[in-house]
Order: sequence, then structure tokens, then C-alpha cells
Amino acid sequence: MGKDTQKIRILFLQDIFTRRTDENNVFSAEDLCDILLEDYNIKVERKAIYGDIEALKEYGLDIVNVRTPKRGYYLKDRKFEMAEVRLLTDAVLAAKFISPKKTKSLVYKIGSLASEGQEEKLRKQVYVNSSVKCGNEELYEVISTLHRAIERKVQVQFDYSKRVLQKRYVRRMENKTFTVNPYALIWSNDHYYLVCNNPKYSNLMHVRLDRISNIHITGIRCRHFSAVSKYKDEFDSADYSNRLFNMFSGESGNVLLRCSNDIIEEILERFGENVPIKIDGDNHFVAKANVELSDGLVSWVMQFGERIEVVSPHELKKAIKDKAKLIYNIYE
Repeated sequence: MGKDTQKIRILFLQDIFTRRTDENNVFSAEDLCDILLEDYNIKVERKAIYGDIEALKEYGLDIVNVRTPKRGYYLKDRKFEMAEVRLLTDAVLAAKFISPKKTKSLVYKIGSLASEGQEEKLRKQVYVNSSVKCGNEELYEVISTLHRAIERKVQVQFDYSKRVLQKRYVRRMENKTFTVNPYALIWSNDHYYLVCNNPKYSNLMHVRLDRISNIHITGIRCRHFSAVSKYKDEFDSADYSNRLFNMFSGESGNVLLRCSNDIIEEILERFGENVPIKIDGDNHFVAKANVELSDGLVSWVMQFGERIEVVSPHELKKAIKDKAKLIYNIYE
């Protein structure tokens, strides 16, 4: 056997251990010799296999030798545990902005992080609900282009579409072309958004990636985000996302909310563990947060009914009152 064949043999062995072995599928040295011969046309003696296994273990693979129920070797610890593979798979399945075709492709790639036996068991539990998935097959190109544009700090141009009612039918509008300054990508409320600025205005806007098509980089230098936001040196996507409600933008401000004790979990999940809280009697607490004052915030507060009372600011209280009156009048 030539030296080059010896080198490639150990790579094939690594693939075999990664994809074909797990605690329920172990291979003896003789089994590995047979697989190399049958699948890769590489003839090798068992003694050489033992040396290859030691080399792979030294490289970092957690290959263990077991005696029961069958004697042989398998890869024990992997870069991704099965729970992690399952989490990644479920996240892709739940993402509405990924098309059915791209979903199946991603699930297949994620499955390759496990052994073939583990992947087969996982696939039996996977179902792609195409009815809630978008049909935009350009998503990867959109993400890739936006990533490069944000990195290079240059503008992008794209077509943007949305559904509208026309007479008795629902149809998709003809695309409207936008040129924007891109700043960040945010995954929120089951959608993927671009946070950007229309050069005609001095504020931030959000557009859904699944509605973008025909995107390209213009090469024109971006307007700096400090001109349209409070951020100076770096656009803080986490902070910005935390201030938004249902991706509605608005003026930033402090709010005081008097809340029932039974929604403490919802408040902490929304505003973070470090949100200032003060006990107010036996059944309530007051929380203070800095957020975007928007229609999204109004809708979020109203979903809790009497369990949240806005203490301040006055404009938020008024907005909720006005919204409540509109709803009340519908049912009068």
C-alpha cells in the first residue's frame, strides 16, 4: 500500500466513525477492514487499523472500545450532542421565512452532524409543514448579500413586495424598489428582518427578508447609523431588538408598568432579568423599562388586560385608551 493510500485511509476511517458508529452501532477491527475494502477499495490488515484508531484518538476523536453487547469501537462524544442536533432541526422547522425546499436541505445537513443511525431516528420525527413556510427561494442569496453589504458598509437595492386586497381577491403587489442603508439582521416573531434606513428619511425601518428579491450591492457608502439612531460606535442589535415590540419602531422612552404578580415571568422574559422592579402591595409590582413607544407596545400591553396598568408616560396611557375605545365601538 502506498503512502498516499495510508493517508487517505485514516480520513475514510474518520468518516466511518463519525457517520456510521454510535453506542448502538459498533465495529470491530475486522468490520472496519471489510468496510474499507467494500466501500473504498482499500485493503488493510487489522494491525494497521489499531494504529489508525490510536492516531485518531490522539487527534481528538473520543473512540471507545466496548465488549458488550458486541465487541468493537464507536465514536462516543461528538461536537454536537443529539439534543443540540434536535434543537437546531426544530429551529429550522419552526422558521417560517425558510422555504420548504431550503428547510429540507438544511435539515439534511444538520442531520449529518449525527451518526446515520441517530439521523434516521430523528428523520422519523421530522415533519415539514409547507403551509406555513414562505416560497422565496432567494433567501440564501438575500442573507449573503446583506451580510456582505453590512460588513462593507455599503448600500443595497432590492425589490420588495407585500400582499394587498383588490376587489374580492388577494394578490401580491408589483414589486417596489428600495435603496437602503443596511445595519443589522434580526430574527423576531418568527420572521427575519433587515434593520435599515431609507436615505430619504432620518429614521430606521424594518423589512422582512422573505419579501426581498433581486437584491444587489450598489457600492455607495452607507449613511452611518449614528445619524438615525442612538448608537454611536456599534449598532447594538440585541439592545435594539429588546426595545422593539412586534418590530414596530417609535420614539425611545421610559415606561412604568404596574403589573399583577402572576405575570412576573412574562415581564422578565420581555425586559430581561435586570429590569428594575419595585413591590407595590401584596398583589402587584412596578417595572421600569426603556423601550420604543409604538403601536406594537400598545398591542403588547393590551393583551394582558387588567393585569398591566400603564403608570407613565401619559402618551402611552392615552394611546391605550384610544385603542380600547376603538375596539369597544366595534362591538357596540
